Amino acid sequence: MKMEKNEIEVHRELEKLMLPQKEDKDDDIVEKSMGVMGRWQILICISVFLCKLPIAWHQLNIVLLAPPTVFSCVDNVTEQCSSNCSNIVFDRSLFRNTIQMEWNLVCERSQLVNIAQTITMLGILVGNFIFGLLSDKFGRRNPLIWAVVIQLISGTAIAFTPWFWAFLILRFISAAATGGTMVTSFVLVMEIIGTKWRTTLGILYQIPFNLGHLSLALIGYFIRDWHYIQLAITLPSMLLISYYWIIPESPRWLLAVGQPEKAIKVMEKARRFNKIKANSIKDDVDVYMKKRSTEQAKGKFMDLVSTKNMRIKSICIFYNWIVCGLCFFGGAQYMGQLGGNVFVNIALSSVIQIPGTIFSIWFMEFFGRRYTLMGSDLLAGLSFLLISFIPEDSHWPRVLLGSLGMFGLSLCFPTVYIYSGELYPTVIRNIGVGTSSMFARVGSMLAPFIAGLATYESWLAPAIFGIVPLIGAALCYHLPETKNCKLPETLEDAEKFVRNGKASIAPIPEATLQVETRT
Repeated sequence: MKMEKNEIEVHRELEKLMLPQKEDKDDDIVEKSMGVMGRWQILICISVFLCKLPIAWHQLNIVLLAPPTVFSCVDNVTEQCSSNCSNIVFDRSLFRNTIQMEWNLVCERSQLVNIAQTITMLGILVGNFIFGLLSDKFGRRNPLIWAVVIQLISGTAIAFTPWFWAFLILRFISAAATGGTMVTSFVLVMEIIGTKWRTTLGILYQIPFNLGHLSLALIGYFIRDWHYIQLAITLPSMLLISYYWIIPESPRWLLAVGQPEKAIKVMEKARRFNKIKANSIKDDVDVYMKKRSTEQAKGKFMDLVSTKNMRIKSICIFYNWIVCGLCFFGGAQYMGQLGGNVFVNIALSSVIQIPGTIFSIWFMEFFGRRYTLMGSDLLAGLSFLLISFIPEDSHWPRVLLGSLGMFGLSLCFPTVYIYSGELYPTVIRNIGVGTSSMFARVGSMLAPFIAGLATYESWLAPAIFGIVPLIGAALCYHLPETKNCKLPETLEDAEKFVRNGKASIAPIPEATLQVETRT
């Protein structure tokens, strides 16, 4: 019974992570005790943000491990993929060694490259799930450290494996650890900062990922062997072992599972570091622990589709998450396959994401969630679709349009995250956002195969990457605007969000808005 109560409290805290709630700010014992954003929070956030670099490296490194490779068959100079070919010669002028060269992943074996990337995305999905459970049971800090260590060991082992099947297994393990660092680090950051900073930090949290993507161009430029590239993206994680001494446990989790003494120690340290003068934290925590409720109505998965209104919203949101997973990761891989300088292509497609991520904050405030998501889908879709009409030898127009498409997707990702959290009521918010994220992983698992279609027909992959977001933009018409609207708490509240683009739930008072949006 005690475990059930602890789990309820954990989920109550998780439901308050990304979005401001209606509760009195004085009831937030963590904010009251250690402040909303001080030197302590900044130090922890910067430290945790560093793990986003290897997250990007391990998710996107396929563009360097398996770049477009030129080869020929010595036995049959007129046909590359002759069934009688026993001697394949690779052009090593650009890359000295790739996984295609290592295991002859060409011709009928070329799809194994796409399978390797799909296994990576599957591993991330599994890691998200497993480490999500572990972080609820064992806290945020320890699973984060475990994930970093597993990522370091498995990532290093990948560089030395002589067998492709072992490469796939180790890649899955490394990806699962990467998924673990993703979920645990994000939750930890959201739990130590103040409510009014959560939306902004939740978006800025993606910037190190963009920088990690950008740095792949430099890594590949200076290191042309996949073994050493793998080591270059893995060994820096040794620095993250310092989390054992730097990163504290989340005080919210400690309170949620009934460990107030440990929570007090963390909050006391943070308060001293932030130079906050306040009443005794212990007295406030004692009052909080006595009055907190252990009963809360919980939603079910089927509530996501229980009514016609919820079905429409869920389908539209789920599809837009597929757009993000399929087109972002597929687009990134496709950009690495375009002609010209592969390193310039990677750099352009990644650097354009940084302003896109930052601008999403302003766009959502100025245009609202619905039009920002619709506009980003349209921009990405039209950009990629136009590529399919441009000749292959027109390199720069294709690269520039692809970069513009990635800019649109960098707007889309944070917008759909915030939007889905605001559409679903509190009782099913975790279920809704978690299920939505799973659809993004499904899209990302399909992405390598879509990007690989470019080897058969140059127009096919960008056409798919263009049409899919355009459908997402059309589906946005059926979603209501949630900007400045009071968050739905119950399923009945969620039903008050009508389908004509306006919300019938009363808007948040202007005074409250000035507090919550000034970030």
